[in-house]
Amino acid sequence: MVNPARADALVDLAYGGLIALSIVLIATVNTNVGVAFGVGVFTAYVVHVVWKMARFDPDWMTRTVRETVEETMEETVEDTVEATMEESVEDSVEQTVEDTVEESMGESMAETVEQAVGEQLDEVQAQVESLDERVDRERRPGESDDGSGEPEDSRA
Repeated sequence: MVNPARADALVDLAYGGLIALSIVLIATVNTNVGVAFGVGVFTAYVVHVVWKMARFDPDWMTRTVRETVEETMEETVEDTVEATMEESVEDSVEQTVEDTVEESMGESMAETVEQAVGEQLDEVQAQVESLDERVDRERRPGESDDGSGEPEDSRA
């Protein structure tokens, strides 16, 4: 019987020798032939390693794929949640600031307009009263209130 560890070591050495042969072919014969040979040897070696890993640890591929998928999903979900939270926080802060500014500006504007209009209304009312007083003082006893300036006819 052949010891499996020795067989694996011999196969690994054989692949190493074939890769060295491909380097020699690239340097001496033709670059294309050497590269093609090297790619073939490397592909065969990858198949050999996958076979060996599957033989020694049958669950390694499943475990590796699961870990890769979990890491990818964690990163994707984390990035998505983080971006959504940032947008949500920005929108929330923006909306709160906008509402607060609108409310305080609305109240202060209403108060300011009300005060300014009230003051101007008081001034206009005082001017109207002043004008009424002047008109009343200037009106002579015999004049009519129709504004025509003609004396009242007492013969009516």
